[in-house]
Amino acid sequence: MPVVIGARPDSGFDDPIGMLKDCHRRIERFLGVQYQVCRRAQGRALNDEERQAVENALHYFAQSGPRHNEDEEKSVFPRLRASHSAAPLEDVQRLEAEHHEAAAYHDEVALLYSKWIADGNLSARDQSLLLHRTEQLQQLYAEHIRIEEEIVFPRAAALFSQQVLGEIGDEFKARRNSSPRRD
Repeated sequence: MPVVIGARPDSGFDDPIGMLKDCHRRIERFLGVQYQVCRRAQGRALNDEERQAVENALHYFAQSGPRHNEDEEKSVFPRLRASHSAAPLEDVQRLEAEHHEAAAYHDEVALLYSKWIADGNLSARDQSLLLHRTEQLQQLYAEHIRIEEEIVFPRAAALFSQQVLGEIGDEFKARRNSSPRRD
C-alpha cells in the first residue's frame, strides 16, 4: 500500500480489532477498483493502469482476504461464542456464511478479470456478469462491515481483556509469519 501523507498509520498486533478495521478499509478500496474498472472499460481492452489496478485487487483478495477471514473465524468469533454473549452470536453465524458467499463471488470475479486480461476483451455477457458480481460484492461487504464494526467488534472489545486481545494479536502475527502472504 502506498504511504498517504497525513493518514492514520495502520494498527499493529497490539490492536487486533484495529487491524481488522484497517483491513476493511483496504477491502472497500479494492472492491471500488474492481467495480470502477469494469464499469469504465466495458467494450474494450484494459489499459496498463487498469490492468495493474485489477491485478493488485485480485492479489489482495486471493492472499489477504482469506487470512482476514481466518483472523475473524479462528481468533475472534470463537472467543465471542465462548463468552456466551448472546447479542452478536446470530450476527457471527451470518458473517461466517457471508465469508463463504463472498469467496464464491471473488472466485468468479477473478476468473472473469483473468479472462479479460489474457484475451484482451470480454464478451458483453461476461462484462455484464462481472459488473453485477462486483456490485454484489460491494453491497454484501457494506452490510457485512457495518455489522462487524457497529455490533461485533465493539462487543469483542468490551468483553475481551487486554490479555485476550494480546493473545488474538499473537495469533494474527503467527498467521502472517507462517505464510508467505502479506497484507
